[in-house]
Amino acid sequence: MQQANTKERIILGIDPGTAVMGYGLVKETGPKIELIALGVVKMDKMDDHMLKLQRIFEKTVALIDNYKPDCLAIEAPFYGKNIQVMLKLGRAQGVAMAAALSRSIDITEYAPRKIKQSITGNGNATKEQVAAMLQNLLSFKETPDFLDATDGLAVAVCHSFQRISTGSKTGSKKSYSGWDTFVKDNVKRIVK
Repeated sequence: MQQANTKERIILGIDPGTAVMGYGLVKETGPKIELIALGVVKMDKMDDHMLKLQRIFEKTVALIDNYKPDCLAIEAPFYGKNIQVMLKLGRAQGVAMAAALSRSIDITEYAPRKIKQSITGNGNATKEQVAAMLQNLLSFKETPDFLDATDGLAVAVCHSFQRISTGSKTGSKKSYSGWDTFVKDNVKRIVK
């Protein structure tokens, strides 16, 4: 039986991508987390980048309207050697964030390494290791067609773990208004 003062919140996690966007939704009730849904939005057969961005926006809004999450947790683009790929991922992330903002949903961004560390205890874990840990944690047997689905779910679970581990009633939200703020707060993480 649920206590009257135990707050529930639904978290939408998104792993943005321009070929496949993964998403996962969890319901958090106190320290308990349960799976609501996970899946992917496929765009690999679409040629026009702007149409892909439109699809990301529309699917994100549809997820928000359907599941009514309290917040969005999203994976931050990571620095890679191919600047064009990073630019496209940044656009995909921005469009998903704009969709959440259009519905007045709070957004928190997490680095890929932070998500893996939170789920598996290892910031260098493979996608398969993250998926296996989530299957164990949330007691689901289905193996998604794409690991992008469990990547999206991992972002949502990571966000829940941040709140649970800090014991905060409002959640420990660390969001950045730009790279300058991020760099200032993460000096030790910068590789020179």
